[in-house]
Order: sequence, then structure tokens, then C-alpha cells
Amino acid sequence: MKLRKTLRLMAAGILSAFVLAATGAAGSGIEAQAADNMNVSALINGGNVTVTASAVSAPASDDGMLYLFAEPVYSDTITTSALASAPTGTNVTFTTPLNANSADTRLFSQFIVASMKGGQYVPLNPGSYVTNPEAIATKTFARTVTGKKGLVADPAKLENGELQDLGVKQTLYNVYVSRILGPTQNSSYPTINYNYNGKTYQFNGLVVAEYDGIFGSFTKKGIQTTAILLNENDGRVPALIHPLARDGFASPLYAFNTAEQAGVEYLTAAAAFLAERYSDNTHGKVDNWIVGNEVNARYEWNYVNIPDLNAYANEYAEAYRLCYNAIKSKNANAGVYICTEQQWDRNRKEAGKYDGKDFIVAFNSAIKAGGDVDWGLMNHPYPVPLTWAAYWTGGAYYKNLVKHNENSAYVTMENLEVLTDYMCRPELLAPNGQVRSIITACGYVTAQGEDYACAAMVLAWQQVMNNQHIDAFLMANQSERPDEIAQGLPLGLSHVDGSHKSTYECFKQLDGPNAGVYLQQALALRGVSDISQVISPR
Repeated sequence: MKLRKTLRLMAAGILSAFVLAATGAAGSGIEAQAADNMNVSALINGGNVTVTASAVSAPASDDGMLYLFAEPVYSDTITTSALASAPTGTNVTFTTPLNANSADTRLFSQFIVASMKGGQYVPLNPGSYVTNPEAIATKTFARTVTGKKGLVADPAKLENGELQDLGVKQTLYNVYVSRILGPTQNSSYPTINYNYNGKTYQFNGLVVAEYDGIFGSFTKKGIQTTAILLNENDGRVPALIHPLARDGFASPLYAFNTAEQAGVEYLTAAAAFLAERYSDNTHGKVDNWIVGNEVNARYEWNYVNIPDLNAYANEYAEAYRLCYNAIKSKNANAGVYICTEQQWDRNRKEAGKYDGKDFIVAFNSAIKAGGDVDWGLMNHPYPVPLTWAAYWTGGAYYKNLVKHNENSAYVTMENLEVLTDYMCRPELLAPNGQVRSIITACGYVTAQGEDYACAAMVLAWQQVMNNQHIDAFLMANQSERPDEIAQGLPLGLSHVDGSHKSTYECFKQLDGPNAGVYLQQALALRGVSDISQVISPR
């Protein structure tokens, strides 16, 4: 039984958890017949999609023909009529209309090449997707690239001058997808009607105006913006929640629904709308979009009841690809990222948690199976433990979790080269052969003293500036947050009352005229005399 069908039955309560476990690491989507497997690629060419298929030998076929199909992402078998046919051979090319922005769009279709055997169509490849959606983008506004120095900004302080004073070049902001969907209940902010793929979607004008103000302010200040697409189960748009995440499990965030037509349509429409609206200076520009937060932590940040790592990675890869194609088809220069946290290679056995390294490998495999694209990586290399900024003073247990090799249990700013070295592996390179874009976000508590938090920040900055593979260093946070304080995480550069901590000036001087003074203070607290003793340039 195919995994996709298994998921649907499980969501309906027909099968037990044992059946899901029995499916193991089977991939979602359509499965190919291994004996005649073909390599298939799909590229937009003008108003068409050119699908090429190759094999070592010509696939067997009852009628000597091969057939092309375009199936929805949630299909696990051939359900549509053939779009084209060609004589069987080792190299075959099909051309079919893209049907951009229509109900029959193939921008998100999985293309299947099949042969006729025993009176049935037999798939010869797993679903292959369009890998150059940027070919139809109408927005090609230049990216904002001014530096690596970033800060998670406080939207209440956009115009108080702090961001300029601090020299912020990058920022990060959360976008809850369900918030923007649906009509506006405030007549001052009319509902926005958005036509996409033959349907009209309603977007909340009040919420969109909020994002306009935030992203517009960042853009006017020359700050590069990264936005995270998040899926909370707030009841606004139930169709966004994956069927296997509707079991009542309480989680801050849930997996996007790629298993049903309605979920796919809402997700792609929202991603396309956001990418189009925030692609230039009109409403503000978002250069980078992240699909989910720390998605290797399934229970905490991307809940769906799919325990197997490979099956889970495949499911997430489908959501990622839908967002990627929607975003890149509107803004050719946008970056689209996945996000993992600092737990790297702990060989964890507990349910719902996968090591970052294992997830990256599984996700990369799933993406390549359907056609490789230029995915990027955001990582959160917080210290171990999160509540201890002065990691070099920690106990032996914690120090043993951070090693300078790929088997390290954690990746933190102390051993950041472990992450970038791993991403340099040939099988993980981008389609152009280069190391994929990597951005980082972390923070340091001031609970042990602001001087220690400052030292940790300075040393982290030195790691980033001496690593050519890191494109951004995003520090949490501009302001203290009461909810984080309650968790023992006083991360802000300012107190709750708005007064500055000493870390405020420290962050300001990371690339300022007094950077050398702060570096020497950090080295003294670290107990070393030279920066080369504590960083690993790459």
C-alpha cells in the first residue's frame, strides 16, 4: 500500500499506527517500477513544460509507447489522462502546456512517464516537478545585500531609531499564514481579493496592512528581510492543517497540508500572494522565505503524526516545494529556506525528534528524487544549554556535546564549521555546484551576566565573519520578551522597560569603531590571548 493512501486512511481512522510503521521509509507520491526506472526532468520553456526522460535501455511497453501524465502532489497513483505520448526509447522528450495561473496549472504537478503493461499504465519515475519556476516570474527586483549583521527586530520600535543606531543589515519576522487568509472585519482595511490559478482568494486587509508597514519600514532602511512561513492551528483555516496533525496533539506549529486539494490550494495561493506583494519597494521587500521553524523537531515545531524520518522528510519536502514554486514563480530572486535547530547528531531515540544532520540528508534525498532546486538552510546554533551564554564555563557534560567534527551532538557558534563543512559535501551542493546559502540565528541570555553574553556574541560574530559560507548572522532579540524570560531566556538587547543592556552597545560595536576593544574583552573572559584559538575560519 502506498504511503500517501496509508496517510489518508490513517487520517480517517481506518488503519492503526502499526500499518504506518509497516510502510517504513517509503516515499510519498507515485512510486516507479524499479526495473524500467527513468530519470525525468521538467523545465518551463516559454508557455510550455518540456519533460525529458532517459534510461540505460528502452523501457518495456506492450504497445511500444511511453506516456506523460501530470498528477497533483497528493496523488499516489495515475488518476489523469495522458498529456502526450512518444515511441519508447532511451531518450524521450515531451512538451505540454504549463497553463500558468489557471485551474489546470502544472506549476505544482508531479510529471510521470509511464508505459502500458498488461493493460495498465505503469509509472517509470517517481513524481518529477518543475525545477525552474522563476522562468515565469514577473518580479526580478535586486536583492538587498549590505552585510551579515542581523537582529530579530521589535515591530514596536521600527521608527525609534534603534535599528539605524545598531547598524542592522538583516532582520527576521514571523508570518502566520492563517492570519492573512479570510475577509477583513474592519471597513478601514478592505478585503483583498486575489485571483490565483482560476480561483479568487480573500486576504485580510488589516493583517496585510500590518505586514506592509513592517516590511516597508525594513526596506526603507536598507535592511534585508527574511520571513518565516508558520502554520498555527488557530481555527481560522482548518484546511491548512495536515490530516495527520488533526489528532488533538498540542503543538505551537503544525505541518502544512499537502495531502488534500484544499490545503494545497490555500498554501500555494498564500505563498504566491506574499511573494508577489513583497517583491519590490511598493509594500516592502522580503528577500528570503523560510518554510517552517526548526522542522527537524517534529513534535515542537512542525507536528504531524508521521514517525518515520524519511516519510516525514518527504511530506515536508512536498510542502517546501509547493512554497518554492509559488514564491519563485512570482519573485525570481527570492531565496527559499528550510530551518533546523542546533541538535545535530545526537542519535536521538525519543519520538518526534530527528537530528538536524539526518533530517538534512533525508530532505535533500526527497528533493532530488523530484528534481533538485536551490534550497537554502537556516540553522539555529544556540549554545548548550540555551540558558547558559558562557558555554566555555559549562560542565564537562555540556562541553562534550560540542565537538569539532561531523559527529558532534550539537552545532553551536563554537563549532559552526561543522555545519558548513558538512554542507560542502558534493551530494549537498546546489544545482549550480556551489555551497547552498546558509543563514544563522541565535541569541545569548544575560542571566549569568551581561559581560558573558556580550563575549559570546562577539565570538559568534567572529565565527560568522570568518566563514565565507554564512550569509547572515541574526541575533535574538532587539527587545526582551516576557514569555522568553519565563523560560529562563532573557535574550533581548533591551530590558522590558526599554532601557538598554550593555549588550546593546556590544552589538552596535560588532562592526563599529570600538570592535577591537570588545573583542579583547571577550578573549579575556574566554581565557585566550588570540582569536585564532577559538574560531575555525572557512
